[in-house]
Amino acid sequence: MKVPAIRAQIGDWTYYVSTLTFNQVNEYVSRVDEELHKSESLKDLIQRSITNNYKSIQEYIINQPELFFNSLVLAVYDDYPDWSAIEVKYDDFETHQIGILEFPGQHKIFPLDGQHRVEGIKAALETNPEFGDQTISAIFVGHKNDEAGMRRSRRLFSTLNRYAKPVTMDDIIALDEDDSVAIVTRNLLEEYGLFMNKRVTKSENKAIPDSDKSSITSIITLYQCNKELLKLFRKKQNQITGRPKDNRSLAEYLKFRPQEEKIENYQQLVVEFWNCISGNIEAISTFSSSTSERPAEEYRKRDTGGHLIFRPIGILPFVQAVIEIHNRKGHSFDDILLRLKDVDFSINAVPWRFVVWNPTDKTMIMNGSAVVKLLLFYMYGNSTIKDGELATLKGKYAAKLGIEEDAIDGVLNSVPLLS
Repeated sequence: MKVPAIRAQIGDWTYYVSTLTFNQVNEYVSRVDEELHKSESLKDLIQRSITNNYKSIQEYIINQPELFFNSLVLAVYDDYPDWSAIEVKYDDFETHQIGILEFPGQHKIFPLDGQHRVEGIKAALETNPEFGDQTISAIFVGHKNDEAGMRRSRRLFSTLNRYAKPVTMDDIIALDEDDSVAIVTRNLLEEYGLFMNKRVTKSENKAIPDSDKSSITSIITLYQCNKELLKLFRKKQNQITGRPKDNRSLAEYLKFRPQEEKIENYQQLVVEFWNCISGNIEAISTFSSSTSERPAEEYRKRDTGGHLIFRPIGILPFVQAVIEIHNRKGHSFDDILLRLKDVDFSINAVPWRFVVWNPTDKTMIMNGSAVVKLLLFYMYGNSTIKDGELATLKGKYAAKLGIEEDAIDGVLNSVPLLS
């Protein structure tokens, strides 16, 4: 095999940058075997690191016409391939970095970074050989199969994989053009009054800083709420299309951009949902129409905690509860929220105190979202909460309050039910 390449150096590594066709990857690139370890157990450990994630890459190659990959980092055993420099002159520019990389028959190539991409490419070609002419960039380094060479390659292998930074949720929401939830969430941030301008915090996590008096929630929490609505949208689509049910997992669904009509229909459902919340929950309506630069100040207070929906730990289970009530009872969003608007959402009040708010320390309790959702089922009435859920609620609520479970019935009897 001969490929054009650029020769470069970093640290004490000389490396070559080139491209390979998928057919060349399939033919010439092998799995890591004895090159990093002599021990059979350690070789098995490396092989087990190749998870089923390569199947997702296979699907990505087959279904995404705009596919793109980072470079593979490939070790060439034994030692460097043959390099023939080509002198290039253009005007006053001259270089010997460009040349031909040749791999004699004894060379073996294996991935130091990109094992799953290699396996995904091989699997995609098994399904559709027409992808063989696609090309991927590759960086070649030399590897010696002695103890010092193994140690050197192991260090590079671990460095490339240890310090690779996964895509953050912030990056997905801001940039992903395949993830339906990210697309619609961005549209809401740009076009929907409740969430525009500084109404949603761009915090790096779900929590909202105490100093933030303008946001209703965080971007990540808004994304999670809209993700719950995508689950509902897919369920409705399966019911009305008359086509075979889409059995892809949600994670798989979010990897591929749907037809524009589906995105628009999903966004209509999302807007309808948030319109119903704004129209029926007084605090949200007041916040939405406020012209103040600190519209959330009244609803997120240091001394009393404020309003349940203005806390990420409250708004997500609230959204989940509304959607689940809709699924179970068939009630419209408007009807559900018209009923829930009479709930006292002050987190310093029963039943939220000691569930999401510690009135003694005046701090948030961060693991109460499951209890919030079950309490909303319970308060909604109409046999919304299932027997198993009621038993779970009693156990979790008693634990939150620090009382015996057999005493929780008396406490639940004091929780106002909605008429």
